Amino acid sequence: QVLLTESGGGLVQTGGSLRLSCAASGSRVSANAMAWYRQAPGKQRELVASFTSGGSTVYADSVKGRFTISKDNAKATVYLQMNSLKPEDTAVYYCNVRHWPLDYWGQGTQVTVSS
Repeated sequence: QVLLTESGGGLVQTGGSLRLSCAASGSRVSANAMAWYRQAPGKQRELVASFTSGGSTVYADSVKGRFTISKDNAKATVYLQMNSLKPEDTAVYYCNVRHWPLDYWGQGTQVTVSS
C-alpha cells in the first residue's frame, strides 16, 4: 500500500550534521501523518519528532534545539535535519506514517556519531 524509502544516514563526528529524508510512494498519504523514530542498541524505539493535528512540531526533550522536522507535501516527503550531533544520538532512525487502518515503516537508516 505504502512504501517509505529512507536516505541520509551515515557516520559523523561529534558536533556534525546530517539530514535524513523519507519519501512515500504508492498510496497517497498526508505528510503531516509522518514522523521520525529511533532505536539505539539495547533501548526501546522512541519518538523523535512529529507533527500535531494543528500543524505544529513536537520533539523529544533530548533533541530539542538540535533537530528540525519538515515536510514537502507535494513530494509526500518528510525530512529530519540533525545538528550538533552527540554520541547519544547513535541509533537506527525510522520513518513512520499512519495510513488507516495501518502504520507503515521505512527500512531504517543507521546514524553513528563518533566520540
